[in-house]
Amino acid sequence: MEWNEPLAAIERAMITIRRSQSRRALSRLTPPGDQTVFGVLDALEEIGRPATVGEVGAATGVDQPRASRLVGRAVDQGLVVRQADQSDGRRTLLALTGEGQAHLAAAHHSRQQVFARAMANWPAEDTAAFARLLTSFTTSLGALTSQPD
Repeated sequence: MEWNEPLAAIERAMITIRRSQSRRALSRLTPPGDQTVFGVLDALEEIGRPATVGEVGAATGVDQPRASRLVGRAVDQGLVVRQADQSDGRRTLLALTGEGQAHLAAAHHSRQQVFARAMANWPAEDTAAFARLLTSFTTSLGALTSQPD
């Protein structure tokens, strides 16, 4: 593949984002509390329905034992509730509680305030284009990375 400056710039930006995530920069933008459970809350919100521990683990990129520990913390804090699966009594599903939804809403608000400050000098058209392009990119990248090798 030939050198492509825009692709190289995208790669550098993605590395910067990854590094900031490994330092848990985004989690510091959430309201006070146990930051480790926000991944569980974000995953359940993204899934959009009651989900299993395995589904939460897959969505957060952690193995089943770690997902179980994180879910347990969220349940202990009253942010997530376990409920029987009506179609399969052997399975337990996880759902956000009202308090969990309120924590998520506060986290969204905090994060979006920081993003707004970071883009405060951007024209509205650039912000809209960035949102559209970033969403398209992450959707396409997600489709590629979820395909078997």
